Order: sequence, then structure tokens, then C-alpha cells
Amino acid sequence: MDQTQQKALNALEPYILLSKSANSPRAAADLVTQATSAPNTFVFAELLQTPNIQALQTASKDYAHYLTLLQIFAWGTWSDYTETPNLPKLSNVQEQKLRQLTLLSLSTSPSTLTYAHLLSELSLPTTRALEDLVISSIYAGLLAAKLDTLSQRVDVSSVAPLRDLKPGSVPRMVSVLEDWDSRCVSVLGEIEGQIREIRRKAQAQKKREVEHEKAVAKKMGDNEDGKGGKLGKRGGGEEAEEMDIDEGGRRLRGAKRGGGGNFLGGLGRKFGGGN
Repeated sequence: MDQTQQKALNALEPYILLSKSANSPRAAADLVTQATSAPNTFVFAELLQTPNIQALQTASKDYAHYLTLLQIFAWGTWSDYTETPNLPKLSNVQEQKLRQLTLLSLSTSPSTLTYAHLLSELSLPTTRALEDLVISSIYAGLLAAKLDTLSQRVDVSSVAPLRDLKPGSVPRMVSVLEDWDSRCVSVLGEIEGQIREIRRKAQAQKKREVEHEKAVAKKMGDNEDGKGGKLGKRGGGEEAEEMDIDEGGRRLRGAKRGGGGNFLGGLGRKFGGGN
């Protein structure tokens, strides 16, 4: 549980206990005033559910309005208070708290956080009053935000979970979450499709590289085989020439080399014949 939320629940606990003895409408109404004025009380759902507070529904109008007021502090806004007639007048402390709670509700949408819109929704007279409210909310741990005075807007980065759920709001929240879930599934499907396409292209590229390497290796092998065959043919011709010369020094198959040897051999035969 968020620390600020736990602190708010702890602050409300004494008033929940006091509600058990608030048996009259006046006592219950006074308890509502005390709870909404106390420091650090920002959640009120548990107090609303107590029997003596719920009994204000059937009380006279003067006291029944206190139940409406507590409901506004639980999940309503400053506009709800100003637009609902005959509600009890708020003290300065209650006004400050209700404006802070309204700021939390408005912070769920960035488009509502311009100075102009906030001044209107919170019924604040000046920009300085708005900035003081935001700063007090930050120091109270209600939200994390920065004042962009140049752009005249409040940049909220996080909000404490302090607003109670209005009755009947759960189905709408479920619908919003289901819509968000369907969008997440759709985006995830697109990402998975892109991953499959990237892998397919990578495999095809790898296959082309392997085939290219095989083709290069085969080409290099064919070239080596061709060089070896030519060398073998030249070597055989030289051996044949040498064999022709070795056989008695005579040129048996018309070799050009060794012509001088045949001439000397002829002279030798002539001299031999003369002896």
C-alpha cells in the first residue's frame, strides 16, 4: 500500500471509531465536519459505510446534506460542491482540502492541467493561488509535479491513490481496462509479427551467405584442378623427349633437339668402317 494512502487511512481511523457513538444526526454531522477538517484525512469511504453516517440519508435536510458533503470529499470535485445547492459552508481548511482532492482527480488527464482550466475548475482568483495549491499538494505527498510557468501548465508525473471510487464506477473501470487489454494484445501481436519477419529475413540472409560461400569454394576448387592438369601434361612431354634422346643417342621420332648428336654418331660409324 502507498505510504500516503496508509497515512490517510490511519488518520481516518479515530473518526470511524467515534462514528459508533454518533447516534444522533447532529453528532453524525459534527463528525463529518471534524473528519473533513482533520490533517491527513484524504479517504472517506470507510467512514461513509458506517451505519450512523448512512442514517443521515433519512435525517432532516439540514443534516442530510452532510452526507452529500462527505460523498463529495470522497469522490467528488470542487465543481460538484459549488453546483450542489444547500450544502454546509466550508471552512478555509475544508476548502483547501477539497481543492487538493479535485486536483488529484483532474491530474488523470493532461489536457486538464493548464493554468486556465485549473483556475476555472478550482475557482481560484490568481495564478499565484494556483501555484500555492499545487506546491502544498506536493509537500503533502498527494502528487509529484512540476510547475511549467512558461507554458502555463502543471506537469504531473504521479498521483497518490487517495480518491475513493464512486458507486457504479467499477463497470466503467472494467470496460476501460478491457479496452486497454485489447489494445495491448493487438500491439503485442504486431510486435510478434515484426519479430517473426525479422527472423525470416535473417534466416534467408544466412542461407544466401552459406550458398555464396559454397559457390566460392567450388569455384576455387575447380581452378586448382585445372592448374594441376596443365602441369601434368607439360611434365609428360619432357619425359618423352628425354626418352627419345636416351635411346642410343638417336632421334627416333624427329625430335629437334639432339640433331648434332646424330651427325657425330654418323662420323663415328664412318671411321669405324674405315678401320
